[in-house]
Amino acid sequence: MKIFNENMKLETERLLLKEINEGHTEDILRIRSNKVINQYVKRNSPKNNYDALEFILHIKRKTQEKEIIFWGISYKNSSSLIGTICLWNFSEDRKTAEVGYELLPEYHRKGIMSEALTAVLDCGFNELQLKEIVAVTNRFNENSGQLLLKHHFVLEEDKKDEDYPDNIIFSLKKANY
Repeated sequence: MKIFNENMKLETERLLLKEINEGHTEDILRIRSNKVINQYVKRNSPKNNYDALEFILHIKRKTQEKEIIFWGISYKNSSSLIGTICLWNFSEDRKTAEVGYELLPEYHRKGIMSEALTAVLDCGFNELQLKEIVAVTNRFNENSGQLLLKHHFVLEEDKKDEDYPDNIIFSLKKANY
């Protein structure tokens, strides 16, 4: 895996994880308004290209302010995004962050998110020197839970998401990575 300087582009065997921009408006609309993805996520989904563009500009601002690192996921031979993955919700001391991800359903069960997550965990622990990465997922999202367990995340049964009781919290410490 290669990491390219400050824009944090990541490359895996099949995938390119790259910064999103205005050229990805239709991809972001397709991903973030997908009913299968959104059944497990509480958010205001974009209704049109304007909403998707507004989200992209929001992400670009949060990236410049170093509040989030957000990658669009594409196959190396394609410019179209098939999903996203991010590190966000950094602790004040920048030792902990939360990982979030989404993938269009037609790409599920192909190892794509596992490959992307491996790259992001490597970046988080080795480049950013994080001590812990947390993941919050809906307890009914079995694919997400299985993905996290495969990557050695541990279910934090004593931790609760007060705002969303259906969510469960996993964590991975660098020592266990």
